[in-house]
Amino acid sequence: MPLKISVIGLGYLGATHAAAMAELGFEVIGIDVVPAKVELLSRGLSPMYEPGLEEILRQHVTGLPGSTGRLSFTTSFEEVAAFADVHFVCVNTPQRAGEYACDMSYFDSAVDSLAPHLDRPALVVGKSTVPVGSAARLARRVAELAPAGEAAELAWNPEFLQEGFAVRDTLHPDRIVVGVTSERAEAVLREVYATPIAEGSPFVVTDLPTAELVKTAANAFLATKISFINAMAEVCEVAEGDVVKLAEALGHDERIGPKFLRSGIGFGGGCLPKDLRAFFARAGELGASEALQFLREVDSLNMRRRASMVALTRDALGGSLLGRRVAVLGAAFKPETDDVRDSPALNIAGQLHLQGAEVSVYDPKAVVNARAVFPTLRYTESAIEAARGAHVVLHLTEWREFQELDPAALGEVVSRRHILDGRNTLDASLWRKADWTYRALGRPTA
Repeated sequence: MPLKISVIGLGYLGATHAAAMAELGFEVIGIDVVPAKVELLSRGLSPMYEPGLEEILRQHVTGLPGSTGRLSFTTSFEEVAAFADVHFVCVNTPQRAGEYACDMSYFDSAVDSLAPHLDRPALVVGKSTVPVGSAARLARRVAELAPAGEAAELAWNPEFLQEGFAVRDTLHPDRIVVGVTSERAEAVLREVYATPIAEGSPFVVTDLPTAELVKTAANAFLATKISFINAMAEVCEVAEGDVVKLAEALGHDERIGPKFLRSGIGFGGGCLPKDLRAFFARAGELGASEALQFLREVDSLNMRRRASMVALTRDALGGSLLGRRVAVLGAAFKPETDDVRDSPALNIAGQLHLQGAEVSVYDPKAVVNARAVFPTLRYTESAIEAARGAHVVLHLTEWREFQELDPAALGEVVSRRHILDGRNTLDASLWRKADWTYRALGRPTA
């Protein structure tokens, strides 16, 4: 019989994974402890902005006109256990309050809620990013709580999704990594991913700890590469170099490559910062803190970029922010998402506000989430409205909409034509032709 799948936790990762599994032809049930989220998804609506996700939901959610009916949602773990053969656990693993370490309480709760209902052979598959060593502990917990005993196995299958491209990355992954302890678990996961494997996606089989490390190591490498080019930007500031040209030249080296070499205000979001901190915290617990000591500087340099943009803004306004009007273009941590978790853009807007500036923020998708995090900022419905009367404009999230702005039209509504490009993606010559003063971090003479 064809495998039936459950997805536990319906956030950015889980909702996308559930929809994608239905798209691949499986019968899928998703579960979350938040009834409002289940109700929303049951109507074919996504609780977050992710390009392409709602289209897939509408094609497969049961009860919707013209749908396949392969995808349903519930709040009952008993129903999930009775329905599915494979259970993907996609719950949040945030940074522990007041610490760098990972908070495993949501994952532990999901396992404790599911396992007592597993009365037949089943495969529980972790997808969340967790500290190395967690899978082995959780495997023991599943076998201990499940009536099926050791026939209820645990495997690890880390996710490598980019928000804004999550649907594509799930349906057409650049690699599939599975950590397993039995041939049966490997066979089951090969069946789950038969379509992308047939399309050429590499299928890498490892042990449990290696599968856990793959994701944290990948995130640590990407964070290091971003902070490296931002460190070069700091050098360019004092040496009067141009970090964009420097990155371009470095990117032509095949050993380095151009990706993740765009200098700016640094990385953010719900994954990279907290995963980086959890990684070096776990290394310390294992007695390998010196091996990842450099990641602390990677994190520190990344946070310093936000302060640098605040300082650049203050300098652009003559040394004081008090009572000056600042337009901020962008609130999401990156384009094509409404996610504002640890967003550099929103953090900078908040710092400017707290130091006395009158800040107006516009983002194409993230205003609702931004207002929930920082309600005292002023939010607008367009870039023009945000810029009206501004003494300086900050470009902090690289939405295509902002790259396509008409500098002349924007110049008609501001008090001063002064723009600070926090993402190094605007065409400086185009803005200068419209009589704007253009400045970006790491490009003092560009």
